[in-house]
Order: sequence, then structure tokens, then C-alpha cells
Amino acid sequence: MPSASDASSGSSLSSTSSQASETTAFERWRKQAMLITGLGVTEEERLDALQQLNLQRCEKMKKDLMDSSPIVVFMLKHLRLSGCQVPENNIFCGACEVKPVAGGGVVAHAGSFIPEPGAVKLCAGHFFNKKHMEHTIAHELTHLYDQCKFKVDWSNLRHHACSEIRANNLSGDCRYTRELRRGIVSFTKQHQACVRRRAITSVSANPACPSEAMAEKVVNEVWESCFNDTRPFDEIY
Repeated sequence: MPSASDASSGSSLSSTSSQASETTAFERWRKQAMLITGLGVTEEERLDALQQLNLQRCEKMKKDLMDSSPIVVFMLKHLRLSGCQVPENNIFCGACEVKPVAGGGVVAHAGSFIPEPGAVKLCAGHFFNKKHMEHTIAHELTHLYDQCKFKVDWSNLRHHACSEIRANNLSGDCRYTRELRRGIVSFTKQHQACVRRRAITSVSANPACPSEAMAEKVVNEVWESCFNDTRPFDEIY
């Protein structure tokens, strides 16, 4: 049977543990407040902590989507059926540049496809919600699907244009709500206009593309067949 001194000791330990827990919680709160306000920390420390937080949130959202998003799960399944395995770490979160544009403002890309080794980079901190990330993953996985199934040569502008048309068409990137968030409102052929615009922008950034005019020309040349090619979907998602 425990003695009175044992009971007293146990009570003391419990009290000490509770105080330590409260202190730890307070320290976490204090550190978070310092990072948010910038008081007591350097700008470098604040930005580094923010980046780490963004990476953690990004990885959590990514895992949730890979496990439960209908379109992401569907794309991963059809990649496997096409002979392309996509390990979880081939879809990864990382820091991405925010590029200034002429006339003010910035361009913050949400993700990118890396042909070798067939990976998708998600830009931590550049997503406004989980649906945005879902569309981005679906977009980049469409590029991976095209590379796997159709042996895309990314230096061939026609190949690149076709994959960009398909990725923007099928991923959800050009839904009406996404265009509204971009500040673009159209009541006629909004979806097609978005797909075309975004495809031209992407092809223009290809090092093999000499001009935006050439990008537009190539997109127009492959438009009909590529816009109507919804594989592996039966129809536009």
C-alpha cells in the first residue's frame, strides 16, 4: 500500500508536470507571437519559420489529397495502368520563387512538372485552399500521364502545347470559380478561353519557343484534337 509520503510525492510530480506543460504551451504561444509580429526575432528567422510551417501544411494537404481526392486517386490509378508508378515522394512540397512582373504585381506559381524523373513539385505557401492544390496536382499529373503514355518530347512545341491544353482542360484549372479568383469574368466560352490563354502562356515559357506569337500559332494548330482528347477521363472533369 502506498505511504502518505508516496502520495505526497506523486502529487508533487503531477503538479510539476502540469506546470511544465503550461510553461511549454506558453513558450510555444510566445514564440508564435514573436514570429507573427516580428518582435524579438530577425526577419530571416521569421521567414524561415514561416516557410517551415508552409511546408508542413503543404505536405499534409498533399497526403490527404493523394489518399482521398477522387481526381488525384483516379490519375494515380491510370498512371499505374499505363506502366508509370508514382511514389509518394515524387509529389513533393518545396519553396518556389515569386517573380515580379512588369507594371507591378507578382507571379506565384502553384506547382511544376519535372520530366526527369517524372516528379511534381508543389509550391508551399502558394495555395489558397486544398481545392487549389487538388487542381494543381491533377494538372501536373496530366503532364506525367502524357509523358508516360504518349512519349512527349518537351522541346517539341506541338507536344508541349497539346499537353498544356489537356492539363488545363481536364484538371479543374479553368473552372468558372478559378477564373473569378483570377479576376477574369466571361459569359461565353469562358472555359475554352482560359485553356487557350494558359496553354499559350506555358508554351511561351518553353526555352525552345522564340515568341508568344509562335506559342499561339502552335496552340491553335493542335487545339481541336488536343482539346477533345480527354484521356484518361471519359469527359471533362
